[in-house]
Amino acid sequence: MQTFAISDTAPVLEGEEDLSPEEKRVLERKMKKILKKEEKKRLKAEGETLEKTEASGPTAPQQALDYLTCWAENRAEWKFQKTRQTWLLQHMFDSEKIPDEKFSVLLEYLEGLRGGAKDTTVQKALVLVEESGQAPEDKVVQQRAQRAREVIQLLS
Repeated sequence: MQTFAISDTAPVLEGEEDLSPEEKRVLERKMKKILKKEEKKRLKAEGETLEKTEASGPTAPQQALDYLTCWAENRAEWKFQKTRQTWLLQHMFDSEKIPDEKFSVLLEYLEGLRGGAKDTTVQKALVLVEESGQAPEDKVVQQRAQRAREVIQLLS
């Protein structure tokens, strides 16, 4: 059984000299996590709470829209980012997340879509159009279907 000894600089395990640098880093992270958890428990027991830090930086929707704007207005500075493209593709039919004025820019962006992303996007759009036939009175569904039709027309 290994025993833990906490020092002022870093957590240390007996027999740590036998570990590779990667194993040492893993153990240090584990110890740091354990110590943080114990500190949180202690503060909770005393009736205090840790102040949660404000979310720094823009949110995912804002980052994705900024990415799209950069693509449209400043190609020299624009750099492909898979996570931003994925977010845009997942939410492109939602007019609350991607406003109409940005959707037209997104359609231009989609013209360059290739491979699996293009195929998946077309399939998703086809499903939305089919579903819209089942709810002709639902305005949100019809709005999504209209966007889906535009995407299908563009990519097919």
